[in-house]
Amino acid sequence: MTPPIQYGARQTPDQLEAQIQATFNEALRQHQRGQFKQAQALYEAILRAQPRHYQSLYSLGMLHAQSGSFQSAADLIGKAIEILPGNPEFHFYLGNCLQQLHKLEAAVEAYDKAIGLSPEFSQAHSNRGFALQTLGRLDAAVASYHKALAITDTDALVHCNLGAALIGLQQFDAALAGCDKAIALKPDYAEAHTNRGAALYGLQRFEAAVASYDRAIAINPAYAKAHTNRGVAVQELGQLQAALASHDRAIAINPDYADAHSNRGITLHALRRLEDAVASYDKAIAIQPVFVAAYYNRGLALHELRRPNAALASFDQATAIDPESAQAHFNKSLTLLLEGDFQQGWPLYEWRWKTEKSKPRMRNFGQALWLGDAPLVGKTILLHSEQGFGDTIQFCRYATRVAALGARVIIEVPEPLLGVLGGLDGNMELVAKGKPLPTFDFHCPLLSLPLAFKTDATSIPASQSYLRSDSAKMAEWGQRLGAKTKPRVGLVWSGNADHVNDHNRSVALSALVAQLPDTLEYVSLQKEVRDSDRPALKSNGQIRHFGDALKDFGDTAALCEWMDLVISVDTSVAHLGGALGRPTWVLLPYVPDWRWLLDRDDSPWYPSVSLYRQSDNREWGNVLEAVKADLVNRYNKDSE
Repeated sequence: MTPPIQYGARQTPDQLEAQIQATFNEALRQHQRGQFKQAQALYEAILRAQPRHYQSLYSLGMLHAQSGSFQSAADLIGKAIEILPGNPEFHFYLGNCLQQLHKLEAAVEAYDKAIGLSPEFSQAHSNRGFALQTLGRLDAAVASYHKALAITDTDALVHCNLGAALIGLQQFDAALAGCDKAIALKPDYAEAHTNRGAALYGLQRFEAAVASYDRAIAINPAYAKAHTNRGVAVQELGQLQAALASHDRAIAINPDYADAHSNRGITLHALRRLEDAVASYDKAIAIQPVFVAAYYNRGLALHELRRPNAALASFDQATAIDPESAQAHFNKSLTLLLEGDFQQGWPLYEWRWKTEKSKPRMRNFGQALWLGDAPLVGKTILLHSEQGFGDTIQFCRYATRVAALGARVIIEVPEPLLGVLGGLDGNMELVAKGKPLPTFDFHCPLLSLPLAFKTDATSIPASQSYLRSDSAKMAEWGQRLGAKTKPRVGLVWSGNADHVNDHNRSVALSALVAQLPDTLEYVSLQKEVRDSDRPALKSNGQIRHFGDALKDFGDTAALCEWMDLVISVDTSVAHLGGALGRPTWVLLPYVPDWRWLLDRDDSPWYPSVSLYRQSDNREWGNVLEAVKADLVNRYNKDSE
């Protein structure tokens, strides 16, 4: 051990400098051997003798950083930089300390100084990229990672982090390539396998994503992130119980893992365990009080529990944290609209265009968006569909109101709707989506028209009917149906299987058939029949099914016109029946789509529609029994 530094006249400056150097060398040896207390004592002794000894300031700072005291480390390294500002390593390690202190902007500045002094400092470029990535500045992070890799292409960590940043930018193919490069350099790199799984998930290659997560877990069974990410992927494969098990495993490894609790809530929601989902979101929020997604997903679960005030409060908590959270604003709009609060609901509904789901549907026209704020006399406006067939049928009614303002109206809709929307009144021109558009001055999505007209519960344009069938198709279907010997009832029991709410809104044909009186004639109004419903359709000869003969909605509308009654779950034919003014009974889940509102058996949008709602048991039994009773009462009280 080097003797303590002596002060006084007995030492010349050269002797003092030599002893300081010897003490510093010994301090470094102790430091490298992990003898931190001894090293610290020696560094501090040097600094008492020579306060501007920058090597000791820097080395003592590094020792503090190794001990987790990052603020004191940053202070000491900062003092070393004041003395020797031209050392890039000092700035680099200052950046590392600042990053640990979550002072990310200052960390980026420190890395910039290190790079300015040493442009080929690859690790500074890499760590700068990670700080920028944490700040959410993903494009800049990717640029930093590329600069690091241009200097040295053999750092698996940089490739892995680049993959993660590219995933955030939804550049999934490039992210996959980055992760594969990291794995080629370091095959047992669990984090790279996990990021690879996330890239494959983004590419909707869910089975391959699960395989990557499984590989990460095989390498590191205690890697909680791989477990919960695996749960998200297997949920996409419909394996809800397996998903729940993966999230539970992640939480067992790390009980304070907020993302795992939040993901568990999403799976519980899908399992219809709504109270448990809320509890999981609450746990995520307790761990991470600024967890925006947990708040708005919690709001969705509360919405489905029909606790609107609590749901709205949860959405508001999300937007208080992040005023630009499109998903929170949009989800709030759905609760408000379901409650009939159109005044607040319509403006918030416009946030749909900033959500991940709707962004791809947004049209970037050069012409101005019209929301009722500009005169239309002598102008041409494009009204364009944006969502499903039912939405288009419901909101095309506004086209006549737009035309009444003096505008020439172009309506762009999916081709299968052209035949039926031709019956709209007014100065209209129909264009199939994807076809060239005429010149126009303004545009408006169909579902923004209620906002443009400031629609409230008393001003819904609800005429008895606003669509009509083509007479030639009516005649064709009349001939195909033949003479009527019994009242005719049209049936629709399922919608699009890919619809996010299909598991709630569709009903098994066998359950419906069991409640149909046999004194009526039944006609299937749906083109597609699921494999699970084919046996019931085949065994029930009283239901006439035309399948491929229904070429478009013009055919479906004509067939509806020949029905005495339409019975439909919440799908496009329910809207079509109402728009045609046909008596239509709509079967609704306990928490329906917002347009059907709550706790009423009629619809302000469609005078001819009656609503049959599930009770809080969320089963179809009570609905179908009520339908049967009303059919008997309406057509044949003696049919029992």
